[in-house]
Amino acid sequence: MTEQDILERIKQLVDDEHELRSKATSGEVDPVTERQRLAELEVMLDQCWDLLRQRRARIDAGASPDEAQVSPPRQVEGYLQ
Repeated sequence: MTEQDILERIKQLVDDEHELRSKATSGEVDPVTERQRLAELEVMLDQCWDLLRQRRARIDAGASPDEAQVSPPRQVEGYLQ
């Protein structure tokens, strides 16, 4: 996955989040489903941002960015805890 691929995925996930919020506001999606889906989107966004940071750090260190890997949800969600 290239940096451009990751950035495109981030944009897609943000667009999905905006669409979900719009549907929730109009009553097309119930609040429980909205919260569940928003939580899923948040994890996927965190994973994408983490992967992007890993790639950039590897480049800065002179290593191959292609060796960066997607971190598991527990890891990216536990950074601040």
